[in-house]
Amino acid sequence: MAMKPKATTIRVSVKTRDRIAALAKKAGEPMTAIIDQAIREMEKKHRWQHVAEQMERTQREDPKVWAGYLAESELVQGPRPRSTRIAPEWEGLITFPEERDAGDPGRDLAR
Repeated sequence: MAMKPKATTIRVSVKTRDRIAALAKKAGEPMTAIIDQAIREMEKKHRWQHVAEQMERTQREDPKVWAGYLAESELVQGPRPRSTRIAPEWEGLITFPEERDAGDPGRDLAR
């Protein structure tokens, strides 16, 4: 015989309860599932914030290790695109004004 998980109550405002109920109705799920999902998302957000902070600290405090990380990352993922301003499939097809040589009109589609 399966045991029912223990439950408790928490105090929330009526407005918050109504918002959870509306989300649950829209998703076709129980309110507890909506709360569980919100908690998982918040935990994930905090985990990735922690990773970003660690990466920033490594970059700032140990540039040699950071350079090694970037080199290894490039081996795994391939070289980084020249520009992050456009989608990779457009790389090389658009010449931005700051990338043009003097006197070279290029294909200026960025205007």
